[in-house]
Amino acid sequence: MKVARLTALLLCAASIGTAAAQNYPQRPVRLVVPYAPGGSADIAARLVSEAWAKSLGGTIVVENRAGAGGNIGVDAVAKAAADGYTIGLQTVSLAINPGLFPRMPYDTLKDLAPIGMVASSQHVLVVNNNVSATNLQELIAAAKAAPGKLTYGSAGNGSTFHMSAELFKSVANVAIVHVPYRGGGPALVDTIAGQVDMSFPVISAAQQHVQGGKLKALAVTGPRRSAQLPNVPTAAEAGLPGYAFETWFMVFAPAGTPLPVIDKLNAALNTALASPATRERMVREGFEPTPTTPEAARQRLEKEMPVWARLIKQRGITAE
Repeated sequence: MKVARLTALLLCAASIGTAAAQNYPQRPVRLVVPYAPGGSADIAARLVSEAWAKSLGGTIVVENRAGAGGNIGVDAVAKAAADGYTIGLQTVSLAINPGLFPRMPYDTLKDLAPIGMVASSQHVLVVNNNVSATNLQELIAAAKAAPGKLTYGSAGNGSTFHMSAELFKSVANVAIVHVPYRGGGPALVDTIAGQVDMSFPVISAAQQHVQGGKLKALAVTGPRRSAQLPNVPTAAEAGLPGYAFETWFMVFAPAGTPLPVIDKLNAALNTALASPATRERMVREGFEPTPTTPEAARQRLEKEMPVWARLIKQRGITAE
């Protein structure tokens, strides 16, 4: 009797969820970006939102809610009504932050329901023209010859600039001093000026300075060369196998959002990412569209969270 009642309740819930998806969306969907306007997450959201909304048959409004390394905006989504009208977009920090912040306002795996991946974006190791190294092996040799002498600038503690550099230091087994800035722009400016020796910015931010001769690009951080800097080798090609870092972008809803709504959002997102016009705009800005299923997005989180937690603990990285 109890089994029959439970089965009936599950079927009823599924029916309600399907009906909700059929009528969804009936009002604008709020896409929360947990950073200020102009950053890579904000750009990714705005590049995809128009085509996504068109495919969904509704309106998507991007809302910026910055603070606490992205935790404030993500928490707002986690605590929103699970009806598909408040969703979020976050970077790889979604996997990094649980290991970085001793107290999190939400549980990443319990309180969020991944919708799918949006894109990935590579970083690039750049040095200023005062640094004698002309390739990655020379830079590693210089760092090992004088531990703690070389410096790198980042967009702040826990930023992707910071984490890509710390992963590099771990794989290359070198000691390079971290100089945190309030944002990637100031870090890049001081790299050009010679206040710090190097930085690990996203390619789109560094491209014009590399092509203009203000910075030397020694390696891109991803697993393959970038279309934006095709002559710059990957770290593996440059002699550092085992090192690869990409910033990825994932969209998610509050846990408990009906699965048919999640599936509808995912299908519409993947249709948008497959659009030649959307893909062209994203590639031009340094993003590689990466459509996935909701389950594949969740699996990526589950795989990467412990990896970053171990690195953060090993290297004593803190959010402050």
